[in-house]
Amino acid sequence: MSIPLLQYKPSSQNQRVSGYEVPSEDTPRIYRIEDCIDQSDIQELIWAAYRQVFSEHLILESTRQPSLESQMKNRAITVRDFIRGLTKSEAFYRLVVEPNSNYRVVELTLKRLLGRAPYNKDEEIAWSIKIATLGWDGFVDDLIDSPEYQENFGDSTVPYQRRRFKGRPFNLVTPRYAGYWRDKLETERYKWGDVNNFLDMARKISPRTVSYNVTVDTSKIKIPDTTREAPQGIPVSVSPVASFPLR
Repeated sequence: MSIPLLQYKPSSQNQRVSGYEVPSEDTPRIYRIEDCIDQSDIQELIWAAYRQVFSEHLILESTRQPSLESQMKNRAITVRDFIRGLTKSEAFYRLVVEPNSNYRVVELTLKRLLGRAPYNKDEEIAWSIKIATLGWDGFVDDLIDSPEYQENFGDSTVPYQRRRFKGRPFNLVTPRYAGYWRDKLETERYKWGDVNNFLDMARKISPRTVSYNVTVDTSKIKIPDTTREAPQGIPVSVSPVASFPLR
């Protein structure tokens, strides 16, 4: 039996309240399967799902899921199941889950699937326990089958960022992984913190000594003739040069 989701007290955040924002370029466009008339509309909905889940402006060939796309075009699956399949794909796991801690994964997944940031650290801990106990697929199922997802997006709507009160959309500012992972990679590669490791690495460096033998063949060097002949009838005179005192 899996551990139930820990209780946490939601903070008061802007996405939980009705807003009165004036529509602008930051207002998210909502993609619903009911609004799709032809295949081009469904293709736009598929691209919107890729942008939301993978946070990419360009759809990369390495992240595409042809089987899921085919089922979506034939309306054999719902939009919710399409989002579920993209999130469970090997590409998403490799790009998002592997390079991050569970807390970071929870933050990114809530932003991309529920359209909001985590309320607080308690919520991150609660969902992180779900990842540890249910595994990645179980965590995704719990999140997509949650009442919050169902109430806001249902079976037919691509998730979007709710209540953009300030800042740019999540999928424009969210990096692939946090700074701590980059620092960890650098530490494992160079291990600057340990002086002995640095010295061992320096001792392993064996520079090659290159000797150069410069040979100059002076027999082929032509010295240009710099003498000048004075015009006929004009004597050559040399003007004295004033000498300056040395300091």
